[in-house]
This record gives sequence, C-alpha cells and structure tokens, in this order.
Amino acid sequence: MWRIAAIPGDGIGIEVTREALKVLRRAAELGGMAIEVAEWPHGAEHYLRTGVTITASEMAELAEYDAIFLGAMGDPRVPGNEHARDILLGLRFTLDLFINLRPIKLYQAAHSPLREVRPEDVDLVIFRENTEGVYAGMGGNFKAGTRDEVAIEEDINTWKGVERIIRAAFAYARERGRRLVTLGDKANAMPHAGALWRRVFAEVGGEFAEIPRNAVYADALALDLVLHPARYDVIVAPNLFGDILSDLAAALVGGLGLAPSASLHPGRSALFEPVHGSAPDLAGTGRANPLAAILTVGLMLEHLGESSGARAVELAVRRALERRATTPDLGGTLSCGQVGDLICADLAECLKAAARPMAE
Repeated sequence: MWRIAAIPGDGIGIEVTREALKVLRRAAELGGMAIEVAEWPHGAEHYLRTGVTITASEMAELAEYDAIFLGAMGDPRVPGNEHARDILLGLRFTLDLFINLRPIKLYQAAHSPLREVRPEDVDLVIFRENTEGVYAGMGGNFKAGTRDEVAIEEDINTWKGVERIIRAAFAYARERGRRLVTLGDKANAMPHAGALWRRVFAEVGGEFAEIPRNAVYADALALDLVLHPARYDVIVAPNLFGDILSDLAAALVGGLGLAPSASLHPGRSALFEPVHGSAPDLAGTGRANPLAAILTVGLMLEHLGESSGARAVELAVRRALERRATTPDLGGTLSCGQVGDLICADLAECLKAAARPMAE
C-alpha cells in the first residue's frame, strides 16, 4: 500500500491537484495499485484561519508517507508567503531532499517557440541541487531601510552536497542509458565554489568513465539550450543556476504547464509538484492547465516503482496533446476539469499500450 499525502495549496493548485488525484486514483483502479491518499488542508486558507503554517509534529507525520504531492502555494492575502516558505522549503530541508529532478520533454513541436525543432531534439533531465547554494538562507541585512543598507546572500557549497547531486546525475545517466552529463556553473565569476564543483565533477565523472561529460558556464548554457537543445541530455547545476535553467528549458517544450518535478532523497519520503505557481488570477476560471500536475503523478508513480502506470499517464498526456485536447494556453478549448476527465477516459487503453513492450 502506497501512502500519499496531498497538499493542494492555493489558487490553481487546488484545481490542478483535483485533476491529478483523479488521474492517480483511476490509474490505481485500472492497474491494481494499492494507493491511499490523505488530503491535507495546509495552505493560505488554513494559515489565515488558524495562524499556523505547519507544526513540527505535522512535518514529522508527512515524513512517514511514501510520497507527498504538492499543488502550488502563494496567495496575495499572505504577502510574505510565510506559509509557502514553511511548508515547501520546510519539506525540502527537513527531509533533506537534495535532488530536484526536472524532466524536460517536447511532446509536440508546435508547442515550442523554437523553429524547426523536433520532439527528439528536446529530451533532457536537469538535476538541481536543492538544499544549499544561495537558497540556504545564510546572510542578512545591515542598516535595513536606510540608504546605507547592506544586503548579503551567502552561497553555501559543501563537498558532501556537491558530491551527492553530481553522483545522482551520473547514476541516473548510467541507469537510463543517457549519453552526456553537463555541469552548469559560473566557475569563471565564482572561483571558490566553482573550483569545488569542477573538481568533484571530474572526480565523480571518472567513476563513470563510459559517460561523456562537459562543464559549461551557466549563462553560455542558457544561450546554447535555446540554440542547440539537442546537444543536452543530463544537466547538473547548483541551486540557483538549476532553478533558472530548468524554467528556461521548460519554455522550450511549451511552458510551465508541462513541467513536472520531484524533490528526492533516496530512502526517504519524496516530494512531487508541478513547478508553475498558484496563479490567483486564473483560479476559478477553469483555464488552469492540469497537465504538469498529471505528468507529476506519472513521475511519482515511476518513483514508487509503478512503471506501467507511469508510462500510461505519460502516454495519455501525449495523446491529449496530439489531439489538441488541452486548455487554452496550449491552443485547446477544454477546461481544467475536462482535460482531467479526458485523461482518465484514455487511461485504460494507455495502460494496455504501456504493458505491451514488457509482455513482448
């Protein structure tokens, strides 16, 4: 029995999570998967009503689930976003989810802003370090609110943190038969952290000698991803650069409405979330795109070892995109709920198709 905690969050997070869980439950029903979903109320509404973002005991309870599904967080009624910080960043740091995994795959050439690009040209995975870097919260403000204010954000890089994310990227490449691992850094402008990343990249890469590797400055990598996306396969990067590169790469395949993600630490509960925001202006309009959330369900099923279910979910999304059975942001006319219904209706056939290669 897989135990999953679902936190819909705020805005369109509530709507896309509803459709994602609908797909998850349908896939479990058709595929004979034993899955139990517990929906948690935590979000802006809960915080405004109770004054509590999340307690230490609740965080400990979440750590006992096999996986956590998070919709999206952010609400204009909480301008400081303290609930999002405590829940999202709290989960990342409490569970030490050092891998932020961002698959980037082009399903339909028409969804890419690039000219003459083919689906096979954009199929890469980004490994973003998720617990260090400038997001570690080190630093502070001196003489805040004055013209003499000094603001410092410290970039924290440990050998342990760098080694384990680079190793995870190479291990993934070996397991999946990927052809190249690329490091995206700024060793030219950040020589101290850059030297650590480059040294560890060479050391760990030497243990995976069959996998070619290269190191590229993050700004040059951003440029080349747009010009030559087919050059890239697995990218590993520090927290900040990985954040920026993964959003840029998502634009190459149709935007954040098609961008799933996972935050992982092998052997621990994992966090899965579509990476788009809560988009308060779209909430309640029916125009929210649930496909990133549904693809995130597929990513979660793959992580749990339910490979047939994962392939079926991805195939159902691919078929919906082929038929333009999508929300308006991708050129379709369907509502969020209608897209979810269509994916559910297609799952039985997709499960059969997903099982065929294994049976042959």
